[in-house]
Parts: sequence; structure tokens; C-alpha cells
Amino acid sequence: MKRIVSVILAVVLMMTAAQFAFAEDAMQYDKKTAEIRIRDPYVLLHDGLYYMYGTGAASGRGYGCYVSPDLENWAGPYNVFTAPDDFDGVKDFWAPECHAYGDSFYLFATYYAQSTGHRGVSVFRADSPMGPFAEISSGHITPHDADSIDGTLYVENGVPYMVYVQEWTSNEDEIGRMAVAQMSEDLSRFVSQPKTIFRADDPRWADGNKVTDGPFVYRTKTGRLVMLWSNLSKQSYCVGMATAKSITGEWHHQLSRLFRRGGGFEENGGHGMLFTDKNGQLTLCLHSPNGAREDGTFETATFLPVKDLGYTLVLRDSRLALGERLLCLLDGLRALFF
Repeated sequence: MKRIVSVILAVVLMMTAAQFAFAEDAMQYDKKTAEIRIRDPYVLLHDGLYYMYGTGAASGRGYGCYVSPDLENWAGPYNVFTAPDDFDGVKDFWAPECHAYGDSFYLFATYYAQSTGHRGVSVFRADSPMGPFAEISSGHITPHDADSIDGTLYVENGVPYMVYVQEWTSNEDEIGRMAVAQMSEDLSRFVSQPKTIFRADDPRWADGNKVTDGPFVYRTKTGRLVMLWSNLSKQSYCVGMATAKSITGEWHHQLSRLFRRGGGFEENGGHGMLFTDKNGQLTLCLHSPNGAREDGTFETATFLPVKDLGYTLVLRDSRLALGERLLCLLDGLRALFF
């Protein structure tokens, strides 16, 4: 009997592997990056293919992704999670991020829950970057009594943490915050109380805006943490940077920004993240511009090479103006003390 069961399981596994291989072979990379309208793009490189997740990549309620061998030609979109009819999420399926963690893949994603009347971040698990993903958190992993969005995973000394946005819509002063909380080993829940680490109006370059958006944490070659995050200011949507020695430590905002309109770019853009491409190049991914225009242009994924200076990050091929160079120099001096 055991032998029969083993044979059946082997056949099922072979059929599943064959179907997945066929699906990869059948992919038609017929879409260019500039043709894909997407917000909050997040790129995972796995087994030689780039998987790009983002707001707007799914049909209907749920989350989706595109697949590419070269960051220019894409197949898809493919739904990686389709909400069943009884799913608590009813709208605002935003900003999915796919993280390889242990032997599985985890989707950190936002939706609006009918039961709570708030947006929040949930965690979904799958055996493949293509899904299908299943929710493993008990609804939102973030607090159920407030709006929270844009969760991202960071693992420090083997301990998983989520950084997320405490949205301005739930704060009395209408100022957005960034928060961090330790997660359980299986990523299904928080095991610490969320800690607020900064406000939208903390940076010197902020001009009274209230939005915190799109956190992503990266450790530089000297061991310093850099958090990318976006801020919708009067100047333009942009990607700022904050630094710290540890994920739960004190964060200090850099004077320079990684991406902004006027800093060598005609368009604004934001909700950035970093990945290393097939050639070992650290790369910034963000959407730009921030919304559709009257001329028919719309937000697409933008990929830019980045240089790790240890104390900060700069776009590798940009020609920094004198003012930007001075800000980077000051950030370097500040890094000696913070």
C-alpha cells in the first residue's frame, strides 16, 4: 500500500513539475517595460528570471506579477493571488512585495478589510514566486483599528521584522508615520508592539507634507542600514533616505535624496526598492511618473543603477549638481556621529 501511495505521489509531483516547466516555456515576453502601467513595483530575481509585482498587476481583486529574463521584455500579467468570494479584502489591493524566506515565498501586501473598515498589511505564502499564494496571517497582521499600508520584510541577525506605514488617514494630526515590529518565525503575526520610528515631516527637505510611503531597508557595505521611503511633497514625489545602526534603533534622515525631479530627472517618481541584477549591479526600481498625464503617459517601472558609498547611496550614472554633492558630503560627515 505504501508503495502504491509513493508511486501516486511521484506521478503527481512529476505532473506538477511538467506543468510548471510548460508554463515557463509558454511565456511570451511580448511586453516592453514602457508599455506596462504599474505602481509600487517590486522585483524579485529567482532562478534567472525577474518577477515584478505591483499595484495594478492583477485582474480583479488580488495581486499579480510580470516575468522577464532581462528587465525589458515581459510576460504577463499573471495573477498570483485571486481573492475568493468570501475574502475579507474588498478593495485597495496595493503594493505586493514577494520575499524569499526559508524554503518559501511570502507576499506582503495591502488591502482594505470589510470587517474592520481599515487598510492593513497581510502575509501570504506560496512554494513558487508565481503562487498561488494563501493568506497565513489572521487577516491583517498590522493593528486592526487603524490604516496601515506598504509592509516590507527585513531580517536582522536572523530575526524577521516588518517595517510599514502608519497612514496619515488614521492619525489625529494627519501626519504619516513609519513603524517597525518584530514578526514570528513563520511570519504570521507580530510578536512585539509596533514602534514608531519617524514622521513624514521629520526630514529637513520635507515641506510640510503628511505622507509616508513605500519603505525598503538595505544594509550597506559598511553595515549601515539605509531605509528608502517616499514622500509626496509640494516639490514632487521623491525617494528619501534614512539611516540607522539597527532596525529598531534611532533613524536619522539624510539631507540628500536618492531620486527626485530636478535632480537630473524631468519626471517625479517614488515607492522605490533595491535589488541586485544578474550582473551584480545594485539597482533602484520605482514607478515614474506618479500618475497618468494628459498627454497619455502613465506610471511605469524605472530601473536605475545605484552605487553603495557605505554611508549613503547615489545613482551611479547621475551627474550630481554642486548642491547635491555638498549634501552627500554633509551626509558622510553626519555618518561619523550617528
